[in-house]
Amino acid sequence: MLYQQIARNKRKTWGLLAIFMVILILVGAGLGYLLDNRPTTGIVIAGIGSCIYLFIIYQDSASLVMRMNHAEEIHEQDNPQLWHIVEDMALVAQVPMPRVYIVPDKSPNAFATGRDPEHSAVAVTTGLLALLDREELEGVLGHELSHVRNYDIRVSTIAVALVAVISFISGFASRYVWWFGGGRSRRDSNDKNESPITLIIKIVAILFVFILGPLTATLVQMALSRNREYLADASSVALTRNPHGLISALQKIEGSQPMKQADPSSAGLYFESPFKRGHRTSWFATHPATSDRISRLEKM
Repeated sequence: MLYQQIARNKRKTWGLLAIFMVILILVGAGLGYLLDNRPTTGIVIAGIGSCIYLFIIYQDSASLVMRMNHAEEIHEQDNPQLWHIVEDMALVAQVPMPRVYIVPDKSPNAFATGRDPEHSAVAVTTGLLALLDREELEGVLGHELSHVRNYDIRVSTIAVALVAVISFISGFASRYVWWFGGGRSRRDSNDKNESPITLIIKIVAILFVFILGPLTATLVQMALSRNREYLADASSVALTRNPHGLISALQKIEGSQPMKQADPSSAGLYFESPFKRGHRTSWFATHPATSDRISRLEKM
């Protein structure tokens, strides 16, 4: 049951990434059509933009995310218990020891980030350390190290980059149409010989670039984040061989207060939603409902 769930979640993740790429291609094609009636132009722009953005954030994504969330790096002498739990979980997960950070926030939470296991980092809040016992901490940190082992941290970095590029294309297209009236597309629309099919294609392109593309990309990013949480929960149980520790941690964290200084763009990285918006899974939720996660864990 456990390994079937892990395999199923991995297939879903790759499927969602494939949908992401389709959205990026369609938005790029729409942009190219608006610019000069050549979809390939926009696709090339979208591809180059994605590569450039990924290169920039890949340089040291872990340190960047930690600064955005006010995390402070620690060493073994600063908190031996936390350090040794991370060390043990990394050993069991067969990944390099990540850098360890603490976020000064009373709300219990944790997250992992980085571009790959060799450049990863894990952070926990002071609230998490105060609330959970060792068994529960092992469950949470097993969850976060599973994100590292499963390369979820790379997937989330790619997702952030793709959403950023799609949003940029949408903003650029809006400004282009505002200042230049759509350029050649506007001139073509005044052509009396233009067919109804061409007009329909242009309308669809405009809607997709301006509205449907960014909205769909955001929904896919949220779905990808939720799917990763289920996978990391299952993987944590595989590492600790103890679902009860993770279940107990989820039960304790569920009723906690939201974080005060969490970075909104990092919300999907956290063990639990840092903003505590609702208790039901929705299309715009970065995390599945805690009750759903506990229910799945209880069946393992």
